[in-house]
Amino acid sequence: MTGVNVKSEIGPLKKVILHRPGKELLNLTPDTLERLLFDDIPFLEIAQQEHDAFAQALRDNGVEVVYLEDLMADVIRDNADLRSQFIEEWLEEADIHTPKWHKLLHEYLDANYADPKALVEKTMEGIHLDELEIDRSNSLIDQVSSPTKMVCDPMPNLYFTRDPFAMVGNGVTIHRMYSVTRNRETMYGKYIFDHHPDFKGTPQYYSRDNAFHIEGGDILNINDHVLAIGISQRTEPDAIDTLAQGIFHDERSSIDTILAFDIPNSRAFMHLDTVFTQIDYDKFTIHPGILGPLTVFELTKGAEGEVKVKRLDSDLETILTKYVGQPVQLLQCGAGDRIAAEREQWNDGSNTLCIEPGKICVYQRNNVTNDFLYKNGLELVVVPSCELSRGRGGPRCMSMPAWREDL
Repeated sequence: MTGVNVKSEIGPLKKVILHRPGKELLNLTPDTLERLLFDDIPFLEIAQQEHDAFAQALRDNGVEVVYLEDLMADVIRDNADLRSQFIEEWLEEADIHTPKWHKLLHEYLDANYADPKALVEKTMEGIHLDELEIDRSNSLIDQVSSPTKMVCDPMPNLYFTRDPFAMVGNGVTIHRMYSVTRNRETMYGKYIFDHHPDFKGTPQYYSRDNAFHIEGGDILNINDHVLAIGISQRTEPDAIDTLAQGIFHDERSSIDTILAFDIPNSRAFMHLDTVFTQIDYDKFTIHPGILGPLTVFELTKGAEGEVKVKRLDSDLETILTKYVGQPVQLLQCGAGDRIAAEREQWNDGSNTLCIEPGKICVYQRNNVTNDFLYKNGLELVVVPSCELSRGRGGPRCMSMPAWREDL
């Protein structure tokens, strides 16, 4: 399977991009948690075991699992110029701007990480000052800095591969992310979709060089004609306008309608997929907080490529029923119990990954929601989640489908 094909959230999943949590999690400290967008420090060994179980569960269900780090390593493996270009760009985005440090770090990476995958993983992990053999005697900042100071920050959020880019039909959106620390992640997507033989040539509907923030957790493929995007803490309305123009100007795209959901701006409702996900032809998991009056904007293609915008004031069930094309059932996180819903929403009880219609991957710890889903006829693929959930993302967040069969 070359290229991408994702025209729904529920079509049988055939290929997915993951990132196995690595040493970047070891470079989280209490003092850097807020800046690096974590609430706690996962135990890496267990997080890796849980992630391996997640990947194996997908394989057991006929899904090809490919890893972000392997794809990026493929890109630079036999191309010295591209490898050097990647290092230079990575250093710039890690805020290494002085010629002395630029040269020193480039030489350090070249000398110690000749293997392309090791290099890629090191760029994800970050670099400590004490890793470098330097004379600190004539530099004030070097002398006052702790040896454990991070010269280049880690990227601990990378195991949530849903966010840096997203598949839309047969195209991709490569994002400008909300925070500086996560925006560096999108560089891997840029290199993969520009150069990897399996993905090169994929239409790109959004560029990481755009000014406005957008993240993949806010993008849901309802069907081959309708795309849903959240206006959220992490995605700006201007980005949705820009993306709409990119999609509507591409004659290869079948999408003619984009629904922009205005969701609460809060950490608990970080992305649209923490509020609801589709799990069957007519079923969605939802957080109760999204029920009630809802503002949604319908974007359609107008004359001469203009984007027409129409405001819809309705409720989630009515809107989804219209655009899905049949009555829908909304299954509440926590089975409607307020306390259970708030607790399990915090651990992504509504953030499920559909493997095929009616079969979904869920976190083990959300037992109230899971029991409720069982009772409503869903088949669950349950994966361990004690450490993975500390990053505040569920199975959908941890996966980027590259290929789904058409419905």
